Amino acid sequence: MGGIAMPLHDDEMNRRREKREAQQKKRQAEAKRMKRTLFLAVLVLIGCGFGIYKLTQKPPAEVGEAVVQETEAVKENSRPTTPIEKDPITTIHIKAAGDLNVTDLVVNSGLSVSGFDYSPVFKDVAAILADADLTVMNFEGNVCGEPYGTETSSAPQQLLEGLRACGVDLLQMANSCTINNGLNGLTSTLNAIRAAGMEPLGAYASDAEFRNSKGYTITEVQGVKVAFVAFTKGLGGRGMPAGNENLVNLLYTDYAEAYKKLDEEGITAILKNVAAEKPDITIAMLHWGSEYNDEISSSQNKLVSLMQKQGVDVIVGTHPHTVHPIVFDKAAGTLVAYSLGDFFGDAKRGGTNYSIILDLEITKDANAGTTKVTDYTISPIYTVKEGECIGNEDHRILRIEQAIEANTENFLDKVTDTTKANMEYALQRIDERIATTIEGICPECEKEVEILVNKYGKLVTNSTCQCGNVLAAGSDMSDYD
Repeated sequence: MGGIAMPLHDDEMNRRREKREAQQKKRQAEAKRMKRTLFLAVLVLIGCGFGIYKLTQKPPAEVGEAVVQETEAVKENSRPTTPIEKDPITTIHIKAAGDLNVTDLVVNSGLSVSGFDYSPVFKDVAAILADADLTVMNFEGNVCGEPYGTETSSAPQQLLEGLRACGVDLLQMANSCTINNGLNGLTSTLNAIRAAGMEPLGAYASDAEFRNSKGYTITEVQGVKVAFVAFTKGLGGRGMPAGNENLVNLLYTDYAEAYKKLDEEGITAILKNVAAEKPDITIAMLHWGSEYNDEISSSQNKLVSLMQKQGVDVIVGTHPHTVHPIVFDKAAGTLVAYSLGDFFGDAKRGGTNYSIILDLEITKDANAGTTKVTDYTISPIYTVKEGECIGNEDHRILRIEQAIEANTENFLDKVTDTTKANMEYALQRIDERIATTIEGICPECEKEVEILVNKYGKLVTNSTCQCGNVLAAGSDMSDYD
């Protein structure tokens, strides 16, 4: 056995969901007991009525025999009924958010009269994050004391506590900032994450901790065994401390230089360790791609192929800071989200002020012996800054669709008209960015033309063929097979 275990019954991180499940089971048990009690009461009443009838109809010599027979009948019907068969289908939801970047603005967003309090920052998205069986995001920073902010990328402990209060369970720590403050900073951060009731992914305080974990974390939710792995393309140009070469799971052997040589051997070894545990579903959190660059590189495509070949079902990407395509193979039950964007950061560069929270629907069929991603949805979110809300200057995260509605309905604390327009544009760009580019056939000239399609197979933008024919947004991709 290896891996970092996250047992639901013993770990504080899962008590919230355990309590919810226990309450559901209690309600179900109470309903069953009530039905059984009513059923038995009806049987007893019928039996008594029948007994009275027999007593009044039969000769005295037969009365005793009738009573005995009725009593035995009631006893027979009072025996426990056959248990209802367990539903072979189990569905769970796992949510993922993008990068949380520790900067001066992010740290200062939680300043309060008593120190730091990040509940107002996350208030509008807390219900989304909490409404899942597990929630994970990428934490780009350290928690290793003052000074806080951009220069050190160190955040106060209250930031972690704010995330945990929103229902976040796991934090990806394999990223560009893992060793910004050296081994001591990493160790302090891992301890702080666990103290807040969460579990770090992809980073370790020592080689011994890595060997003990075998590079992965595993947990069980409602009978579904879920494995998590996390890797990063690099460490912000830094190299591992001598004698501690396994502090972070890496995608490249030349991670401090050019990112050209995939560490296929190291990646495969970790994924084989995961496969030995026979999880129902395996999720890989990857810090990859290039910052502020929409291109999907050839090495990313190679990584997808390598990981899926080794049993990875879901890949959730971070690092580019903008939203990238989502590729969902419903038949295979796999999904690749190349980048979710910035969950929370400075939001100063174009495309970094909006992102998505991904909701994965995972279904286990005990009869078929399969566990797959059966659907996904997204929640578009937006980071507002000073001057973007009326009556509230806080740097915080808002749900886009609800914020647009609040502006339209003239609610208090609404976003400005300019921000509303920016949010409407963000929704359009999210639809375009998560769409998948495929080759279609123009019905006019029968030549290939690139089209952007969403998970429903609909074109999200107009596509113009070289012949001048326009393939209309909203039309079905099957029209262009």
